Amino acid sequence: MDIRLEPWSEPALALLRKINTPEMRRHVGGPEPEEQLLARHSRYLAMPAEGHGCMFAVLFGDDMVGSIAYHQRAWQDRQIYETGWNVLPPYQGKGIAAAAGRALIDIVREAAARTPDGPRSLHAFPSVDNASSNALCRRLGFRLVGACDFEYPRDSGSWMRSNDWRLDLTARTQPNEVP
Repeated sequence: MDIRLEPWSEPALALLRKINTPEMRRHVGGPEPEEQLLARHSRYLAMPAEGHGCMFAVLFGDDMVGSIAYHQRAWQDRQIYETGWNVLPPYQGKGIAAAAGRALIDIVREAAARTPDGPRSLHAFPSVDNASSNALCRRLGFRLVGACDFEYPRDSGSWMRSNDWRLDLTARTQPNEVP
């Protein structure tokens, strides 16, 4: 499968607009107004320069079909890496999210190895009601820590009921990882 991760760029704004639909954002509070969408796009563009993560467009062949990211954040009094993803509806169920997830895990493991005092775990926080994202976490080798209240977007004051999935970045595989 020809899946590549490409760092976020100006052309990815069109992808962000395709993701900003009621169907795609039903588990994270719904679509955002254009002003918030443009602010999100600017944050994504700035992530690499800040040195704490990166947003990627997921490419299937030459088409942008989704997004995936990692960034550093504080969680329960420690530093972690957090990830999240989207795959456009016509491309769901084809293994694209799993391929993108495996590629991202490799990138985050490399980032963790370069920063000895940095985070040693990658977490995903899908809604407890998002069956496909929870299944993807399991498939990628994350371990379910449990349900939690999670603020999304960060610093928004908006809370959602999520599952906290954790992947140990120091282990090369996890017990339930599917190669």
